[in-house]
Amino acid sequence: MNGKATSHAAVETLEGVGVTVKRLFPVPGLRNLDPFVLWDHFSVAPGTGFPDHPHRGFEAITYMLDGSMQHTDNLGNQSTVTAGGAQRFTAGRGIVHSEMPGGIGDNTGIQLWINLPGRLKDTAPAYQQVDAGAFPVEHFETGWKKTIVGEGSPLQLLSNVHYSELWLEAGGHFAEILPEGFTGLAYLLQGQAWVSGQDIDAGSACFVTNVSRIVMDSEAGCRLMLCLGRPHGEPIYQHGPYVD
Repeated sequence: MNGKATSHAAVETLEGVGVTVKRLFPVPGLRNLDPFVLWDHFSVAPGTGFPDHPHRGFEAITYMLDGSMQHTDNLGNQSTVTAGGAQRFTAGRGIVHSEMPGGIGDNTGIQLWINLPGRLKDTAPAYQQVDAGAFPVEHFETGWKKTIVGEGSPLQLLSNVHYSELWLEAGGHFAEILPEGFTGLAYLLQGQAWVSGQDIDAGSACFVTNVSRIVMDSEAGCRLMLCLGRPHGEPIYQHGPYVD
């Protein structure tokens, strides 16, 4: 297997109303990573946010790291997701929603868009929220892994994705086996890590393709997000809030 590992740093940009995001992709030189369309590490302060706006053609997960976000949509859903919790919306044939800060400080998290294959683009829109305590946590000798999407998690997607948060202690080591054909990335939130031979700092990621496993080591300890998925093998046409 001719495996490949590369590293990329997120780029700061403005989104919504006054929101600064660290965007891993899409950016010039890195449009997407099939089946993943967008990766934003956001920080939403009071007075900023994402008022009502439309989407279609994909699913999105918002995972909260700190603070909280309030979600409303044209399906009648109104909810607040807090630190360690997640929400998933399926835009499908179309949804209008808003995401506004729920806390008085910075409200930070990761938003991930996952493409829907052509046969599911017209699926009905839907929403799901999962609180922090419902996610399974696996402890190992030098850290722990929290499964956001995958075995044991109640959060459901229409694509085959494994998504988790990892903490490694000083001297920590973790290796994840990739199902055949999967692509993926490890995004560093805090600390420093070696990921499949790439030296990664906070705000950067290691991308892997055609590998059987992804390996993470940290001398001083780190916090990271691990995201793996099976490509749909279809072109991704993103224009603004739509993925056709």
